[in-house]
Amino acid sequence: MGMKRMMMAAATAAILGTGFVPSAYAAVSVTGVKAVQRYPWNGLVDIDYTVVCDDATADVYVFPEGTDDDTGARLQIRTLTGEGANGAVKAGTHRMTWNAANDMPNYHTPKFSVKMTAIRGGAPFIVIDLSRGADAFNYPVRFSTIGPDLTNDICRTTELWLRIILPGTFTMGSPETELGRQSNETQHSVTITKPFYMGLFEVTQKQYTLIMGSNPSSYKGDTRPVERVSYNGLRGSSLGANWPSHNQVDADSFFGKLRARTALTFDLPTEAQWEYACRAGTTAALNNGKDLSDPTQCAEMAEVGRYSNNRSDGKGGYSPHTKVGSYAPNAWGLYDMHGNVWEWCLDWFGNYATEAQTDPAGAASGSYRVRRGGSWCNGAQYCRSAYRSRSLPSSSYINYGFRLCCSAGLQ
Repeated sequence: MGMKRMMMAAATAAILGTGFVPSAYAAVSVTGVKAVQRYPWNGLVDIDYTVVCDDATADVYVFPEGTDDDTGARLQIRTLTGEGANGAVKAGTHRMTWNAANDMPNYHTPKFSVKMTAIRGGAPFIVIDLSRGADAFNYPVRFSTIGPDLTNDICRTTELWLRIILPGTFTMGSPETELGRQSNETQHSVTITKPFYMGLFEVTQKQYTLIMGSNPSSYKGDTRPVERVSYNGLRGSSLGANWPSHNQVDADSFFGKLRARTALTFDLPTEAQWEYACRAGTTAALNNGKDLSDPTQCAEMAEVGRYSNNRSDGKGGYSPHTKVGSYAPNAWGLYDMHGNVWEWCLDWFGNYATEAQTDPAGAASGSYRVRRGGSWCNGAQYCRSAYRSRSLPSSSYINYGFRLCCSAGLQ
């Protein structure tokens, strides 16, 4: 790895409680962030930090993020042990250890920066138990500090897993030099002010069937993404057709049933939430931090998702789409944001604003709803983080699916 020096600048973001605790929330922040490599170098970096919270008994979850000081690229900080690595901590000074050699074995730099974000009281994952099936009156909900066992398909069938996405600012759209760029991808700054939960996977056929009682997909497979779903079918063509005027949905729609059985406000993500979560801090065409080498057949795209030119690679199966979670996740642990099936977003399709936006909800009206991410029958350029597509809200095709989003405040 060849790191000679790691002097870490402290950066913090204070977030109030997000709905899992009583209304008297405690403010929380992280100070004194300091990360130093072990000497002699053995691939480990110790990260010391202090949690400041006006409630000494509060559970606080911390999330480190690393940046290369020379290039500005996001570093993959995934393999963590120690205090706060797999659970909550209290106010006070703590240490966690990052296995940098495991996460980025070929990375070389003399320095980089780490910032840590803290959230009070909310676990990183929501888990919904669907095992009671389509006739259930409710689905049990739990919160987890540890992610799912990916070797067990429970997380792809009888449970829904969502991960918290913390607020931040990013550049939406693509630079004019990006291979495959379209004219409707004008770059602009977007700030997401509220944390939200995003599905780790596209909703699978088994999960959809347990909620709706039927499977509309053409290419069957319990752990494959559900397809042939329309925007209207997911939200309803009456109340559910009125976003962004309000976020109500029809009672007999997918989201109507899921909301009724969990008391949580599940929905599709906005287009801005989708791209923010997809990028996970990256600025390249793909969320593995890489640009395309070819607009159609691209080795970089083959790393992160099923698309038209890797359907024969056998990962997850050979049917056009594949088992969710078969390719590399992004830095925030979300799978298949590129390829597999198109994912519906809430917004009407419209032109981007040229000025900075805060929590944009899309165009006020329109004829088409947004789809993102590309699919198994598309070339690499259509699977880029910035690529935008559109369809009539009544449309349902063999490569149309979706991913869950949920308010972190559970409102």
